Amino acid sequence: MGSPDLTLLDSILSPADLRSLDGRQLKQLADEVRAFLLDSVAHTGGHLASNLGAVELTIALHYVYDTPGDRIVWDVGHQTYAHKILTGRKDAMASLRRGGGLAGFPRREESEYDAFGAGHSSTSISAALGMAEAFRQTGAERRAIAVIGDGAMTAGMAFEALNNAGATELPLLVVLNDNDMSISPPVGALNNYFAKLMSGQFYARAKKASDIVLSKVPPIKELAKRAEEHMKGMLTPGTLFEEMGFNYIGPIDGHDLDVLVETLKNIRRLDGPQFLHVVTKKGKGYEPAEANPCLYHGVSAFDPAVGIVEKPAGSPPARPTYTQVFGDWLCDMAAADARLVGITPAMREGSGLVKFSELYPERYFDVGIAEQHALTFAAGLACEGEKPVVAIYSTFLQRAYDQLIHDVALQNLDVTLAIDRAGPVGADGATHAGSFDLSYLRCVPNLLIAVPSDENECRRLLTTAYQHKGPAAVRYPRGGGPGAILETGLEPLPVGQSAIRREGGRVAFLAFGTVLAECLRAAEELDATVVDMRFVKPLDEARILELAGTHDLLVTVEENVAMGGAGSAVSECLAANNVLLKVLHCGLPDRFIEQDTQENQRVQSKLDTASLVERTRKKLSE
Repeated sequence: MGSPDLTLLDSILSPADLRSLDGRQLKQLADEVRAFLLDSVAHTGGHLASNLGAVELTIALHYVYDTPGDRIVWDVGHQTYAHKILTGRKDAMASLRRGGGLAGFPRREESEYDAFGAGHSSTSISAALGMAEAFRQTGAERRAIAVIGDGAMTAGMAFEALNNAGATELPLLVVLNDNDMSISPPVGALNNYFAKLMSGQFYARAKKASDIVLSKVPPIKELAKRAEEHMKGMLTPGTLFEEMGFNYIGPIDGHDLDVLVETLKNIRRLDGPQFLHVVTKKGKGYEPAEANPCLYHGVSAFDPAVGIVEKPAGSPPARPTYTQVFGDWLCDMAAADARLVGITPAMREGSGLVKFSELYPERYFDVGIAEQHALTFAAGLACEGEKPVVAIYSTFLQRAYDQLIHDVALQNLDVTLAIDRAGPVGADGATHAGSFDLSYLRCVPNLLIAVPSDENECRRLLTTAYQHKGPAAVRYPRGGGPGAILETGLEPLPVGQSAIRREGGRVAFLAFGTVLAECLRAAEELDATVVDMRFVKPLDEARILELAGTHDLLVTVEENVAMGGAGSAVSECLAANNVLLKVLHCGLPDRFIEQDTQENQRVQSKLDTASLVERTRKKLSE
C-alpha cells in the first residue's frame, strides 16, 4: 500500500499550525490523519480501532484549546496516536512501540504536549483536576481537559475524582469519549442541538440570572431546579453527572467537527466543572475495524488493503501461549468443579477467558476496569464456599494491593490469582511490565506463590494453587514457552517442593519461573546444577540448605526486580540458618524496563544466557 496523499497534514508541525486553518479545512485534515494513521499502524502494529475513532475529537481539542499551555490529559492512552501525529511526531511514528522509539502511550519525557503519562486507566480526571487547581493557585489562565473512555469510566477512581471535582468551582472539562454506543441520525441531530444550546453563553447566563432571582424565593427555586433536571433527564443521560456538580452537555456526534468545535468553544468560556459526552465509533473510516473493533484493538503489522487474515483451517497449531494454557485449564477445572467462578477486570480476551465465558456464562464475571472490586468480590464469593479464580495482569494487580492484603489474605480466603504478563512485556513497555509482583506478594502472610517454568508446569501449578486451602497466586509471562508437552489431567504438584533439572559442580542455579531455559543453557557451559524452584512461597528451604552444603555459589534467577524478590528470600533463608555462602542475585534492574522486544529486554536486564555465564564467572572469581 502506498503512502496516502497528505497535502494538508504535511503542513501541520504543531497544534499552532492546526489552529491557523480555516474551520472548513478540518474535515480534510481529519481524512488525511486517518489515512496516515491507518498506513502507519499497519506497518508498526499498535492500537488501531480506538485511535481511528478519536481523530475528530483530537483535532477539535487542539483547534479550540491553546495547547500545550492548556493541558489535555488522555486516559489510558490507547487513543493518542492522532495526538502524537499533530504534535510534531508524525515523522517518528515509524518507530512506535519499538526500542528507543515513540511510546504507545502519552509520556511526559517525550513531548511537552503529553501533559500526563498514562497506561493504566481512570487516572485522567484526578490528574487534570490537580492541574486545574495548580492553575488556580498560581493565577494561570489555563484550562485542563480530561479525555476518558466509557470503559475507564467504570473504575471507582474516576468517580472519586468526579465527586471531588464537582464540589469545586474549577473550570475543569471532562470529555467522555463513548465508543460503545451509537446514535441514530435523528437522535444525534437533536442531541447536537441541545448540546450547543446548553454549552452556549445565553443558556449559562440565563441559568445564572434565574438562580439569583429565584434564590429570593427558595420554594420556587427548588421547584424550578427539579423541573430543569426533569427536562434535561428526558433529553440527556446526564442527570448523574449533574448531581455530582457538573454541567452535563451531550451526547454529541464525535465525528461532526462543526458541532465539536462550536461546542468546545462555548465550553471554554464557561466557569465551573463541565462534562461533555461525545459518541464516537471505534475503527471509524476503516470498514474491517468498524465491523470488528475487538480484533483491531491491538494489531500486529498487516496489509490494510486485505485486513487481518485469520489462519486457514487445517493450519498446524501454533505453540500455545501461557494465556491459552490458563484458559484451557480454567475450562477443564470448571468442568471438574462446579464451585469454580472466573473473574476478570475487563480483560476477557487478554487473559484467555473467551472460551470459559462461552461455556460457563453464569460463572463468568467481567467486573469492568475495577481491579479493587474484583478482589473483594472474589473474597465475598469465597466466604460463601465458592472457588473464585481472578485472571489479572501483574501490572493491574498492583491497583488492588490493599484488597489483596486486607480482604483476601488477612481472612485467609480461598481465592486463586492467575497473574498474566509477569516480567518484561515487550512493546507495551514500563506501564504494563510485571516487574514487581514477587516482591510485593511474598511479604503477604497466608499467600502461596508459584512460578511455573514451562507450559505443563503452569497447568499443574494452577491446579496446585486452586486446590490449596487459602489464597494462592500463579504468575506466568506474556507469550509462549519452550514447547513442553501438555498433559490433559488436573494433577497438582507437591506444595513447596522444587525439582533438580541438572546435576553439576561448583555452581547451582536456582531458577524461579520461565528463566529455567536460560539457566539450563548457561549451566551447560559452566557445568552447573540447575533447580526449578517452582515456589517462592513456601520456599524449598531444605533444598537450598542442601545445595549450600555442596556448592560454592548459588545463583538466583527471576524475571522480577532483584530487590526484595525470590533471590532475597533465598538469602533470608541462608541468613536465618547462619550459612555463609556466595550468592548472586540475577533479576530485573532497579529501573523501569522500557519498550523493546522481550528478547532485547532480557538482554538489557542481563538475564540472557551469555550474561548469566559472564556474571557467574565474575562472581566465582571474587
